[in-house]
Amino acid sequence: MKIKAYLKPTCGWSNGVRAVLRKHGLTFEDIDIINNRANYAEMVQKSGQPLSPCVEVDGVMLADISGEEVENYLLANDLVKPIDVDVGVSTNAGCSDEEHAKMATKTVRFF
Repeated sequence: MKIKAYLKPTCGWSNGVRAVLRKHGLTFEDIDIINNRANYAEMVQKSGQPLSPCVEVDGVMLADISGEEVENYLLANDLVKPIDVDVGVSTNAGCSDEEHAKMATKTVRFF
């Protein structure tokens, strides 16, 4: 399975996606859309919209999706089996106000 995950370096939603993919032992390309303009443009072109995370699984684009939704897609399409493991982070939540404030001072934004 080929997985390209268009993610922010630090983000509740992005961390949830990473956690789900790691939970199932899946290899994936973690693509930084904040610090690389070309990566962000590729995500927008492929997904047809500007919101993240976006995850491409074997050519199928899952746009503006949470980790929980990624896991539901994988399970519904028999790409993974159910696993009862605590991933240590929420798989369906954004960043706290504190996390957003920290990102605003340390990241380069292209959008």
